[in-house]
Amino acid sequence: MKKIKAGRQPNRSRAGDVGVAIVLIIFGCFFAFPLVYAINAAFKPLDELFIYPPKLFVRNPTTDNFSDLFLLLNKTGVVTFTRYMFNSIFVTAVGTAGHILVASMAAYVLAKYRFPGSRLFFSAVTVALMFTGYVISIPRYLIMANIGLINTYLAVIVPAFASPMGLFLMKQFMESSIPDVLIEAAKIDGAKEGKIFVSIVMPLVKPAILTLMIFSIQALWNDAGTTFLYKDELKMLPFALQTVAAGGVARTGAGSAATLFMMILPLICFILAQSNIVETMASSGIKE
Repeated sequence: MKKIKAGRQPNRSRAGDVGVAIVLIIFGCFFAFPLVYAINAAFKPLDELFIYPPKLFVRNPTTDNFSDLFLLLNKTGVVTFTRYMFNSIFVTAVGTAGHILVASMAAYVLAKYRFPGSRLFFSAVTVALMFTGYVISIPRYLIMANIGLINTYLAVIVPAFASPMGLFLMKQFMESSIPDVLIEAAKIDGAKEGKIFVSIVMPLVKPAILTLMIFSIQALWNDAGTTFLYKDELKMLPFALQTVAAGGVARTGAGSAATLFMMILPLICFILAQSNIVETMASSGIKE
């Protein structure tokens, strides 16, 4: 009987490993192309941005695009760049924290308790995943207007709390990663529900929390909020960057810098937590 070497799959040959590696490299290059292009375009002078045929890599890198971007942001309108930045950071931070908290608490109840209507409620959450933001934009606006949240940060923050994706991921992860016997043992030891949730459940779902944090940050960081925010001092950074980028051919360099600027935060978050995303996605489909 042949001995199977540690760390190797018994049902795949060395040639199969090489083939898989080649396929992964090809797809990796394909998916990395937009990122590489965006980074190089941000540092290209105008003559290289309009060269034909276009070149992928920058020849004479410059930071003039970023200088022009910040100059235009500070001179356009009555709101400074720092104000736009504060608005985006505040909405992203509060919206993400609230989304994680609400999704975690709701998912804990749905995953570990059975009550009348629990299955129907989760089915409604699953159905809600099929609807895009464009479908619910009008009902969302009407609700925010009726409760008086238009032209406030809450008009963007409150809807972020109720995103169905977060509840779905957290529930599936809790069902597959937290055994019921662990919670029952904690109750036998006298732990209350709040103590169980904070001290036992939340530490065990850290991969799902980081995954949800990335999705929420990406959605809120790129949300211009123009549907609900009309006051200049409340508008967020994506609105300002879109205004600069739409200024014509002369602002192409500033627009390229704005594109890279908006990619930085989600990209950093993804790099720091990519292993947790894989673990969460793998666990969310496992059933007992």
